[in-house]
Amino acid sequence: MIYYSVSESSLVLGYDSSVGISVAVIGGGSWGTTVAHLVSHNASSKLWCRDSEVASTINQNHQNLHYLPDFVLSRALTATTDLEQVLSDVDIALIAIPSQSFREVLCQMKPYLNKDIPIISLAKGLEQGTTYTMTQIVNEELPRNPTGVLSGPNLAQEVMQGFATASVLAMQDEIDAEQIHRIFITENFRIYTSSDVKGCELGGAFKNVLALAAGMTTGLGTGDNTIAAVITRGLAELTRLGEAMGAKPETFVGLAGLGDLIATSFSNQSRNRYVGEQLGKGKLLHDVISDMDNVAEGVMTAPVVSELAKEHEVETPITDQVSAVVSGSISPLDAYELLMLRDQGSET
Repeated sequence: MIYYSVSESSLVLGYDSSVGISVAVIGGGSWGTTVAHLVSHNASSKLWCRDSEVASTINQNHQNLHYLPDFVLSRALTATTDLEQVLSDVDIALIAIPSQSFREVLCQMKPYLNKDIPIISLAKGLEQGTTYTMTQIVNEELPRNPTGVLSGPNLAQEVMQGFATASVLAMQDEIDAEQIHRIFITENFRIYTSSDVKGCELGGAFKNVLALAAGMTTGLGTGDNTIAAVITRGLAELTRLGEAMGAKPETFVGLAGLGDLIATSFSNQSRNRYVGEQLGKGKLLHDVISDMDNVAEGVMTAPVVSELAKEHEVETPITDQVSAVVSGSISPLDAYELLMLRDQGSET
């Protein structure tokens, strides 16, 4: 079935494209394409793709056949493989690049970016080596550009199908967030704003690790009680670490925390849950990942979260076991048994 999502006649509650707002979306995967499609109903939207074939089919057929083959995209959306072209005269840049490639692509963008345009991350991960969030990378590479993050329970296919979805745009300057958030809004895509950039980024990154854990329990054949325990105790780990790093605890029970965690842990569309489930069934990580087109960010993020937890002297037993599994140190069954042997105490 081909879906015609967010039709040209949809009620759009934000900008009108006639006002001349120009937005560049960097990254032609499923989420980057979805966001570029949404934005195209409120502003001029240009999408940068690595793959010339993906760009060509978007321009000619209004489809991303590689990542979203079942959906027709907005006719107003254009795509290119030329960074200079896509960034020419843009007012806002959105970056949907996996976390381990984020800095590399950002540095390629630098010669073509105005120094005052906002740069919004659509990625959910942490950089290995530095333990940086994506906005920290932006602040280091482009300190004069305002930056923020869009995060929440946003499964690309469901957004494209027009199912009601909510997300959070976090920026330190709430006035900037209030102005920019309108480019995303459609009748089925709601945007809330926040000043807790760090909390929203940590929530988006950490939930991928916990989704791996939830998937492993499913693969091992455990029940819903086990998954509920993993998610709940995992959320406690996230909140402890987030508070230690200066984030607001209430962020982690909102869309960028608990909301994203629920969607990623339970949805059959979740890459991280899928990888965890396959590992729980005894498959090798290399074999699972090599069969996937999209990136499961939790695999690379888990050891970074463990590193941050150690640095801030916060206990994260579930994350530590996930890190051990993805590094090949132990099996999912061993990790499960080790967690069950931990001392039991007060929940809070």
